Amino acid sequence: MGDPAGIGPEIIAKTFADPGFHERNHALIVGDVGMLRRAAELLGLSLKINEVREPEEAAFEPGTADVLQVGELPEDQPFGELDAKAGDAAFRYVERATELASAGRVAAIATAPLNKEAMHLAGHGYPGHTEILADLTGTQDYAMMLVTDELKVIHVSTHVSLKEAIERAQPERELAVIRLAHQSMRKLGVESPRVAVAGLNPHAGENGLFGKEDLEKIRPAVKAALNEGIDASGPWAPDTVMMRARQGHFDVVVVQYHDQGHIPIKLMGFDTGVNVTVGLPFFRTSVDHGTAFDIAGTGKADHASLEAALDLARRLAGAEERS
Repeated sequence: MGDPAGIGPEIIAKTFADPGFHERNHALIVGDVGMLRRAAELLGLSLKINEVREPEEAAFEPGTADVLQVGELPEDQPFGELDAKAGDAAFRYVERATELASAGRVAAIATAPLNKEAMHLAGHGYPGHTEILADLTGTQDYAMMLVTDELKVIHVSTHVSLKEAIERAQPERELAVIRLAHQSMRKLGVESPRVAVAGLNPHAGENGLFGKEDLEKIRPAVKAALNEGIDASGPWAPDTVMMRARQGHFDVVVVQYHDQGHIPIKLMGFDTGVNVTVGLPFFRTSVDHGTAFDIAGTGKADHASLEAALDLARRLAGAEERS
């Protein structure tokens, strides 16, 4: 459910109320029954809330939302307000979902947004979902991939300062992310993925004129990937590589830091972009937007990104079963 004080309950209620939703998905909600019921009432939806104790009890019936209750929030828990109780609940939802996925009781996880500040107030000092999931599963090599119909990017680093992002651009990490890019695109049905690697510096360093990181840190990783049989190329000038990928020259772009990947994705597909954590023992997808406290509880939130995240989770889980 994400942060229950954010727009998560609303976009979940809208999604599960779709008459055709359960024809495509067998999905249940890990969260809070009361918050979802309040969201459905707020939206005027005739959505039946079915509380379950275990995933196997879910009915997956049209017009029904199966909710696996975790913890208990006050009946008057407000929407749209920063709250440690809500931040703790958001963490507990992820924790429970991870337990289920790790045990093979669910095939994938799709997450609504959490609020980092609320989570920190509750004593959970993670930068976001990705780092929580990696810690809970003991995963070392993982990455954030953003997906739209026209563009796919995967990050060498995400929620760190720009200074730290530069320090993290090391050959070992670059190669690990190139491998994850290749593997993930295979899961998405691309038989021979073309992986472009964006440069760190303007013009990919211009042969050392604007910094040597591209020559000394990124290029060796690209060469190593080629030696492993991965169709990797770069480092390419970051100001043009996205356009070339959108034109069909590449299937996925390895980007060096948070904004290098997020800005083009959000510009092109803010409502339908999906965040995927790759490298975990299971697939996790997420909406590519925040908790939107400013509109939480108003019914204005768009649920298109959540629908896209659930659709992609289903596709990825199906690809895993077939592999």
